[in-house]
Amino acid sequence: MSLRTDVLPGPGRPAPEETHFLEGPARREVELFRGIRIFLEFMKGFRALHFLGPCVTVFGSARFEEGNFYYDLARDAGRLLAQAGFTVVTGGGPGIMEAANRGAKDAGGLSIGCNIELAREQRPNPYLDKVVSFRYFFVRKVMLVKYSYAFIVMPGGFGTMDEVFETVTLIQTAKISDFPVVLIGSEYWLPLIEFLGDTMLTAGTIDKDDINLLRLTDSPEEAVTYVRDIAMAKFGVTEGRRLKKRWVFGER
Repeated sequence: MSLRTDVLPGPGRPAPEETHFLEGPARREVELFRGIRIFLEFMKGFRALHFLGPCVTVFGSARFEEGNFYYDLARDAGRLLAQAGFTVVTGGGPGIMEAANRGAKDAGGLSIGCNIELAREQRPNPYLDKVVSFRYFFVRKVMLVKYSYAFIVMPGGFGTMDEVFETVTLIQTAKISDFPVVLIGSEYWLPLIEFLGDTMLTAGTIDKDDINLLRLTDSPEEAVTYVRDIAMAKFGVTEGRRLKKRWVFGER
């Protein structure tokens, strides 16, 4: 992310506050305090991301280093997104996140990192114009969907899968519409697409049209063109420029 949800190997425990939050009921005054803290975290995200212009988020593993094939593809995607007028958003860490942010900076674009606080501290990569840190995964994911016009997804681990399927569920249930989700890297993603068709569709747990919610390609150029065309048609994004109209708070 992309967003740093693929935790690097090694020991570490979640922050005590989030561990306690997920343990079950607490005293009512404690739950009230947590509710206020969550609300303030939402407000921090609203303030930080509101005026960034049309954003596209790039997800993927933190474990791919410079010189890796997928690192290079993500860097190309970030550069092409910036050239098309998009703000590039990632999780602000290493790997695919760094590559996409670096590509945006190569093209002189705006590069943003939405960090998640984890037991193992994640240092922001050096290609960011702004970093916004979140304590709660669910707050961060709301921000990414609210302010992103599309997701471009590189190969990644559990966190990347979580973000892909949560977003596709929102599209499937009509919570969001005309939201492109593009998977780059057919060798990596094709077994997943085959599982959707051969197993889930056959079992009747998804519909045929649901598979089409994910677009598969090996080309960053194709991915960015697809995203750009939908954004131009729906939101008035123009090539190489930010939105003509100012965003309204809470809307796009």
